[in-house]
Amino acid sequence: MEIFAHRGSSGTHPENTLPAFREAAALPVHGVELDVHLSKDGELVVIHDEKVNRTTNGKGYVKDMTLAELKQLDAGSWKAGEWAGAAIPTLAEVFRVFQNSPHIVNVELKTDIFPYPGAVEQVAKLAAEQGMENRLVISSFNHLDVQAAIAQHNMPGAILASNILVDMAAYADTVGTKRLHLSLPFALRHGAELIRKGCEVYVYTVNRLDYAEQLRQIGAAGIFTDYPEKMLEELS
Repeated sequence: MEIFAHRGSSGTHPENTLPAFREAAALPVHGVELDVHLSKDGELVVIHDEKVNRTTNGKGYVKDMTLAELKQLDAGSWKAGEWAGAAIPTLAEVFRVFQNSPHIVNVELKTDIFPYPGAVEQVAKLAAEQGMENRLVISSFNHLDVQAAIAQHNMPGAILASNILVDMAAYADTVGTKRLHLSLPFALRHGAELIRKGCEVYVYTVNRLDYAEQLRQIGAAGIFTDYPEKMLEELS
C-alpha cells in the first residue's frame, strides 16, 4: 500500500511549506500531496485554504493577493516558532525539491470553490518545463478539471470525493479514470465494493495504524497521512 505525505510531512512541519516538503523528500515513501491555488497575478502557489488566515499571519483570499504579497507572509510560526519565516511556496519551488527524487507528486487543484481558469494548463506546462510530467497525479473536487488533465494533457487524474450518492465506479469511467481519492469514513464504508469494481482507492487522511491496517486488508492502493515517517515504520 502506497504512502503519500499529506501536504508534505505536515504532522511535524508546517503544512505545504518547503520544510515540510524537504522532510517528505528525504523519506522512502511513494509520494507527496499538495494543494494549488492561483494568486491574483496568476502564479501557481501551494496552500490548502482559499484564505491565508489559518496558516499564515495574514488575512484574505489567496486569489486577491499577488505572489509578492503572499511571499511576505509567515506560513510557519502558527506551527511552531522554529518555523518562523517559512513562506508560501510556488509550485515551481516544490517541484524543484522533488526533481531528483523518485516521489510521485499529487497536485490537488483547489478549483472547486473558485474556478481559476487556466490552472490545469499552467500545471501541465510547468511540469513539462521541469521534467516532472511523468511523476504527476492531478486530483480535484472539480472533476471537470480532472477530466481535462486526463483528456487534454495526458496526465493521470484522480477524483476527490468525501461522499457521493451515485455509482462511483461508473461515474469515474465518465471522467476517464479508475483512481479515486476518498475520505476515510467513506472509504471504510464503500472502499471494498469499489475495489471489487476495479477502482484504485486512495484514502485521506489516515493517521492511525488501525485504520491503515483495515484499508490494507480491503486492498486500498494507498493512503495520505500527516505522519509519513511514523506510518511507514508502523506499516513495515
